[in-house]
Amino acid sequence: MQPGVVAPSIVIRAPSLVSEGRIMSIQSKFLLDPAKAVLVVIDVQEKLCAAMERSALQQLTKNTGILLESAKELAIPVIFTEQYVKGLGPTLGELRQRAPAAPGFEKMTFSCCGNDVFIKQLKQSGRTQIIVTGMETHVCVLQTVIDLLDDGFNVHLAKDAVMSRSSDNRQTAIEAMVLAGAVPTCTEAVVFQLLKIAGTDSFKKLSKLVK
Repeated sequence: MQPGVVAPSIVIRAPSLVSEGRIMSIQSKFLLDPAKAVLVVIDVQEKLCAAMERSALQQLTKNTGILLESAKELAIPVIFTEQYVKGLGPTLGELRQRAPAAPGFEKMTFSCCGNDVFIKQLKQSGRTQIIVTGMETHVCVLQTVIDLLDDGFNVHLAKDAVMSRSSDNRQTAIEAMVLAGAVPTCTEAVVFQLLKIAGTDSFKKLSKLVK
């Protein structure tokens, strides 16, 4: 660097505790509430999955399956999205059959929020915490999460239930989403936050899934 030249400063923001003018508590930002949560499964489609690394795909389908079972047990709404179904095929059957009545939205925009019906349904639900899973992390997941955050939603990114063909692309996108304000989390943390208490029938059922 030339003498007298000042290096540009880099500012890293902590996740915001302000949403649409409301100040959130740390608890409401970082802990999930089953009465406020929605599970969004982004583009886990047959032909897209075929391009993924096998062991990473197995982890994603296992963990997404656990989240779907948890959502069903705790009456948490689920939304599936699909990118260009004609080219990439439908959602994996083993996941779709876990929530057959859940709405699914086809899209051409990489961000799910580009589908007006998708974002309208989220807003009409009155729920503010969005649990995000799916693929690819650096494309559709990233753009969706940024748009959701910009719209005032509290996004919880299940890091062990998102993937890209490239692990570097996945990691870069995760870092970007966390810097933007998404809460990084994992499947097991999500399950136990939603359960809140041990000893219930739901706890006995769901805790078996994460052993």
